[in-house]
Amino acid sequence: AVVSTQSTGHRKVAALAGSVQILFQVVIIISGNFSFLNWLTMLPAIFCFDDGYLRKLFSKTTQHYVAMADRLSVKFQNKPARYQRAVLNGMIGILLMFLSIPVVQNLLSSRQQMNTSFDSFRLVNTYGAFGSITKERTEVILEGTTETVITSSTEWQEYEFKCKPGSVTRRPCTISPYHYRLDWLMWFAAFQQYHHNPWFINLVAKLLEGNSEVRKLIAHDPFTNATRLPTYIRAQHYRYQYTPLLSESNAVWNRKYLKPYMPHVSLPQLKEWREANGFLKEPKKDDTQKTEEKPRDPHRMKIFNFDRENISYPIVGLLFVVGLLLLRLFRREMDMYYDSSVGSVDKEIQDMMSRATELDVDNVSSSAGAEPATIEQLTKDCLDGKEKND
Repeated sequence: AVVSTQSTGHRKVAALAGSVQILFQVVIIISGNFSFLNWLTMLPAIFCFDDGYLRKLFSKTTQHYVAMADRLSVKFQNKPARYQRAVLNGMIGILLMFLSIPVVQNLLSSRQQMNTSFDSFRLVNTYGAFGSITKERTEVILEGTTETVITSSTEWQEYEFKCKPGSVTRRPCTISPYHYRLDWLMWFAAFQQYHHNPWFINLVAKLLEGNSEVRKLIAHDPFTNATRLPTYIRAQHYRYQYTPLLSESNAVWNRKYLKPYMPHVSLPQLKEWREANGFLKEPKKDDTQKTEEKPRDPHRMKIFNFDRENISYPIVGLLFVVGLLLLRLFRREMDMYYDSSVGSVDKEIQDMMSRATELDVDNVSSSAGAEPATIEQLTKDCLDGKEKND
């Protein structure tokens, strides 16, 4: 967008709309976990800011080039073409306003339809993950025990996931733009029955086996340091709701037990089901050698093979921002050095050319018995001498 061809009112309205959109998305990122959706929604809002607002993000050299392009574009603009463009933009705006009527009606409705098109040309649509946000949510809580006989007094210990609600004293985490896939699936599993999600049953079987790869997907396994693996695992259904804002309790959630989600099961009970559903497949004899991994050298330094889960994402984000600031500072210093260097060289060349014109080059060269030197040759000799002195 060229600054000089837009009216001040239009620029301010567009910038205000872009600022509101970006601010709204930032509030959602802080208060919710919608993965990368909000970050992608910010990108179109950048086009609401023209060069007058965005030029401060670039170096002075780039700003100079953009200003020259602005002046050239204004110089060669045709006024009738500008009026034709304004009329065309107005017609397109009226058409979009007319087509957006059902979209706005759907937005104000209590039962919104998401990801829907309202015209045959699909010019205006609704996008989003959810039409409304509830104030409470149901969760599936996994519990395990090492007891061999299940009674009413059996002690059950809860598994804690990385981000989804579990312990009532743990605050909601902020992971955007990252996405915990298992936590996301566990939330959707709460809306269905466990037998509708075969992956859930296999997850329970992997936890009964003490699978190390599955344990990495959760935050706390109560049987990690235990002398024996759990004999039974069950799933309970709870309803979670935020505690009042001024509550004196340390709890963040109020949860209420609803009903059993999955009865307690053991690993032998799930063996037949896993075989029937293809979760237990014996490796072929020809492929056994291919699947074997070479033993790792314990003395080898693991510089780049770090564990992503042990790194604090806010620290990584802070380092990324600091790196961008340092890169911008380095670029500014390089621009200043380039401008000063070019200016000094130009001044020296001008001084040398002025001195060369004042000299009687013919007399000097004839006394030395050589041909008359040109201004370009004198300039080159002076520059070579400057490089040697530097």
